[in-house]
Amino acid sequence: MTGTRSHKRLLAKLVMVSVAMFGFGFALVPAYRVLCDITGFGGRLSDKPAAVAASESEADTERLVTVEFVATVNSNAGWVFRPTVAKMQVHPGELYTTSYYAENLLDRQLLGQASYNVAPVRAARFFAKPDCFCYSQQEFAPREGREMNVTFFIDPALPKAIETVTLSYTIFDVGQQAN
Repeated sequence: MTGTRSHKRLLAKLVMVSVAMFGFGFALVPAYRVLCDITGFGGRLSDKPAAVAASESEADTERLVTVEFVATVNSNAGWVFRPTVAKMQVHPGELYTTSYYAENLLDRQLLGQASYNVAPVRAARFFAKPDCFCYSQQEFAPREGREMNVTFFIDPALPKAIETVTLSYTIFDVGQQAN
């Protein structure tokens, strides 16, 4: 009987430790988001609307930053996906628009969703996108292709040592996930 009682106590302690660990991990999510917002870690972009930031700051016309555009297709899906320009030279403090071209190569409808990343990580908090095709899913009819716009802004406070920023997208067929 003593053995059963000690097993129950041990089980209760293990359950409490498991619940405490889960709660601790769950509580770290907001702290991680704050860390990402402050440092730009994980490619998180500034929450400040770019149009507001652009109107509040003066363009740094003495400085040029190269923005490179990269596109990747995930999971061997039937896509063509590429930036319409490989890179641009921009003045921090000005709004710019570029586009990516996507085409469905299949004889069935595709539902695409693009995820993005900004590199180097230190630049992410100075890079904002007020308008982007990546904010919503994109439906493509069979064999349909089109350009999709992204408007971006680099804050003039971007450290001078950062001369090149890369904006990369990966497109996924999210329609496949529903099946």
